[in-house]
Amino acid sequence: MSASANADTTPRFGDIAEPLVLVGAGKMGGAMLEGWLGLGLDPAKLIVIDPQPSKDVVARTALGLRLNPELGGIKAAAIVIAIKPQLASEVVPTLGSLIDASTLVVSIMAGRTLAFLQQETPAGAALVRAMPNTPAAVGRGITVAVANRAAAASKRDLADRLLRATGGVEWVDDESLLDAVTAVSGSGPAYFFLLVESLARAGAAAGLPVDLAQRLARATAIGSGELLFRSPLDAASLRVNVTSPGGTTAAALDVLMDKSGLDPLLERAVAAAAQRSRALAQ
Repeated sequence: MSASANADTTPRFGDIAEPLVLVGAGKMGGAMLEGWLGLGLDPAKLIVIDPQPSKDVVARTALGLRLNPELGGIKAAAIVIAIKPQLASEVVPTLGSLIDASTLVVSIMAGRTLAFLQQETPAGAALVRAMPNTPAAVGRGITVAVANRAAAASKRDLADRLLRATGGVEWVDDESLLDAVTAVSGSGPAYFFLLVESLARAGAAAGLPVDLAQRLARATAIGSGELLFRSPLDAASLRVNVTSPGGTTAAALDVLMDKSGLDPLLERAVAAAAQRSRALAQ
């Protein structure tokens, strides 16, 4: 896996002449939309296709955003497909009139492969399949992307700029890695939320008032995540730094790092998620 541009690269959209089309403005699509607008994209360059748009999306129409227009005659610089994968077979073929050799198509639909997209879009389309995660909603997401052969360097650059509006971007050449990506970063936020829940329950079991245990667990997760974000050290080094030999943290880690502890449990969990991702692509 290779990183694209540096994480602090700010996307710019001033060179985009044709409109960007967002298909699906739910949680993830909506996060991308807000990211683009926050980075200065002119709302007049945006078209949103969504049968049940949020009030925020509707409000943007006053600034020039086009909502659910007739698609005939529209030439798009890029189309970002952010719908539920169950709707893909119904929706994607309807976008064919927007796509020609100059159009980039980016899909963030889980389990929908490049082969599926190639089958449902005009021949020769430049395609990018991407897997973001929910911290995109606060600009701290991480997205992994893979492109087909028709996506030239300029198309990959545009895709990178669009995806980077909600956080970091990594590129891979092997599409099969996206099943493991889904299992680690796509589903990963749920694992951390569960850890916070479990830590709070453990604190309550140790005698803390439930509400205090919940506040402590939440604050500890937030602070630790921020420390990991800001520190140049890796997670293992940060763990060692907070662990005094023979101390309380070491006693807890003896349990968590036992041969039947956290590592094998997470390996099984990630393997199960990756297998489910492969099954969804069938």
